[in-house]
Amino acid sequence: MSDAIERPEPGAATAPDPDAWAQACAEDFAAEQARRRSVYGPEPVSAAEELRRFFDSLSDKVSELRAPGATGGTAAVAQTAAQQFAKQFLASVKTAVEPVVERNPQIFDHLATAGTEIAAAYRAAVQRQEADWSRDDEPPSSPKQIDLD
Repeated sequence: MSDAIERPEPGAATAPDPDAWAQACAEDFAAEQARRRSVYGPEPVSAAEELRRFFDSLSDKVSELRAPGATGGTAAVAQTAAQQFAKQFLASVKTAVEPVVERNPQIFDHLATAGTEIAAAYRAAVQRQEADWSRDDEPPSSPKQIDLD
């Protein structure tokens, strides 16, 4: 009787690829990321990157601004001076903020999240107070204090 399965010879053992598992995981991870991007769109950028984009777009808009009626004379000179001042101001702010953004990009994510939470808490307090004011049938005799705590 002969075996239908070929067996390796005892001295010729082949070692499995040590990176096979890592490679398979990386391929699966890349496929899952591609699937999620196709379903949910690209990942949102960080708040630090949004700040950089904001400064870039703001400086572009400042350079494009034209005052109505400033085609010549003193108005055009004043507009050019104002644009130069705005560009220099934005450049100095960007220069001051950029090192902070580079060292601590997570700070801006935390600040954005905190700002959103504060706005939600304020909105809830104001909505509750407005509901209280709209339910009152009697005219207010004295000012009411809004408790934001």
